[in-house]
Amino acid sequence: MNAETLTLNKNSWDEAAPRFFGRTALPEYGPLAPLEDELNLMGDVTGLNVLELGCGSGHSLQYMERRGARGLWGIDLSRKQIETASELLASSGARARLFESPMEQDPGLPHNYFDLVYSIFALGWTTNIDRTFANVNAYLKEGGLFIFSWEHPFYNRAKFTDNGLILNKSYHEEGPYDHEAWHTPAIMQQFKVSTYINALIKHGFVIDNVVEEVRLPEDGTETHANRWYSYDKARFLPTTLIIKSHKKSNSVT
Repeated sequence: MNAETLTLNKNSWDEAAPRFFGRTALPEYGPLAPLEDELNLMGDVTGLNVLELGCGSGHSLQYMERRGARGLWGIDLSRKQIETASELLASSGARARLFESPMEQDPGLPHNYFDLVYSIFALGWTTNIDRTFANVNAYLKEGGLFIFSWEHPFYNRAKFTDNGLILNKSYHEEGPYDHEAWHTPAIMQQFKVSTYINALIKHGFVIDNVVEEVRLPEDGTETHANRWYSYDKARFLPTTLIIKSHKKSNSVT
């Protein structure tokens, strides 16, 4: 776990939080990606205890509460995001237990307790994928679900130009990189699809579904013009990787 990177990212997210209020939250798994309402990966969450990694502004937890989840828990690196999520959930009468913490650290969450742990477009911020997945395994009951989405590893390795797609980064390259698009410095992590899958298997998970489809609305060309997640680029490459897994019985990590 890189303490310097965590501090850098925490400060960056505290500054950027207002710009991401309500963005990329359930039922949305990612930009131009299928919705949970279509995929139904989580199934019926009525009465379940759920935990969100990278809970952001709280909109995904609000979605879970409206679908009948019983226990709402969330962690986020940013103090500003935790404050915003607390206000949002309180305004709708939802009760949630929120922790200001990086996902690589266990802030004192109950073990063998949660029916579902999920993360919506946040996992690329972890500085230690092994530690994060080990934590998730500890939090979940046997058979509990772990579902996450993140930018597809192919997507930022290619650039869409007037002449078509150009690869501008090796797919084999993994690890931290500067998130240059932000106003303040931030470090993100890049992994191959196989790295996510093998890390899940290593830490006691069984893979149930891998989703790479895109959802291209008929009017999307205009809506997403000149954006990082562009309609034109998404016609060739998936924007989002979604993986559903579950904690196998008697797993040891």
